[in-house]
Amino acid sequence: MALSVSTPTSSSLLPPSRQVGRWSPLARSAKPAFFSLQRSPLATRAAAGSAPTSPVDEIVTELDAVAGFSEIVPDTVVFDDFERFAPTAATVSSSLLLGIAGLPDTKFNSAIDTALADGECNAVEKPEDRLSCYLTKALANVGAELAHQVPGRVSTEIDARLAYDTQGIIQRVHELLNLYNQHDVPTDRLLFKIPATWQGIEASRLLESEGIQTHLTFVYSFAQAAAAAQAGASVVQIFVGRLRDWARNHSGDPEIDEALKKGEDAGLALAKKVYAYIHRNGYKTKLMAAAIRNKQDVFSLLGIDYIIAPLKILQSLEESVTDPDVKYSYVPRLTPAIGKTYDFTEEELVKWDQLSLAAAMGPAAEELLASGLEGYVNQARRVEELFGKIWPPPNV
Repeated sequence: MALSVSTPTSSSLLPPSRQVGRWSPLARSAKPAFFSLQRSPLATRAAAGSAPTSPVDEIVTELDAVAGFSEIVPDTVVFDDFERFAPTAATVSSSLLLGIAGLPDTKFNSAIDTALADGECNAVEKPEDRLSCYLTKALANVGAELAHQVPGRVSTEIDARLAYDTQGIIQRVHELLNLYNQHDVPTDRLLFKIPATWQGIEASRLLESEGIQTHLTFVYSFAQAAAAAQAGASVVQIFVGRLRDWARNHSGDPEIDEALKKGEDAGLALAKKVYAYIHRNGYKTKLMAAAIRNKQDVFSLLGIDYIIAPLKILQSLEESVTDPDVKYSYVPRLTPAIGKTYDFTEEELVKWDQLSLAAAMGPAAEELLASGLEGYVNQARRVEELFGKIWPPPNV
């Protein structure tokens, strides 16, 4: 994967790159590292509204076409394959640490060993606090290693056990930021991935006011997304497929029921609504769609800032060749113009606070948020348990 030499701006999560990273079967539990795809010149012309013209022998794939409208982000993991392909940006999390620990020869093992040998952590008396210290150091060490390998930004997961503690989130971000600075990783190269509870959204607001970029995750309702945009979050991540899955097996959520009544998919409808809201109000927030289930999801989301798609979908897009001499049928489904025409209610255009957010979150968002937090908490505990078993590391 060719490296991008452009410096990422605060509004760009991923600088362009074209090739897809290879998934490592040895690290199934690892959190994805994020890579973007570079637009081909043909796809770029399509995005600009020009009918493509090219030599007859030029191969144009569906992947070329869709990459002209949104940053396409392979949902994949990578450890030591930098010589074969160069990732452009990454995310680091507890599950990534578990994946690294399962690969005995990976270069990132030394980053974990260094964290476990840290004198500051070793001096902490309470075992649970000491393990938490190791986890924080390991995240920063691995994240710094990735930051020195990629030209884009590194997003670092904030411990989900702090999801309802605004000051705890801010303190942890500052701790991580200080550690990154010790590794000579500047602030503008970093994102901090925070659960979209009210406390997380408030932490995002305060951190963004300091110039620290935040990435709000576990967004399953319009209220969460709108509150995050008002807070100035740099990135908001919506899990399209998970909302669809919930809607197939449940009922009684007003937001989802309204979408279904209109014949719309619940996840896609939320992404469109949030995109329109952001552009109607001129917020800086970029929108990311995750939990993509099929190619049609990709086509339906064209124009959104980022699409995280599984490799099997990207491979299918790559294998589907289009005729470059035929005018593209690919068009953006989401454009800034929809912000002017979208019909919002007065209740949806309020200044969101904790009470209004709690009242507006339906059962889908509540259940999916709780489930997501539980998964993250379990991953963090598994890492700490593992660190407790392998401490002290060699030569300590």
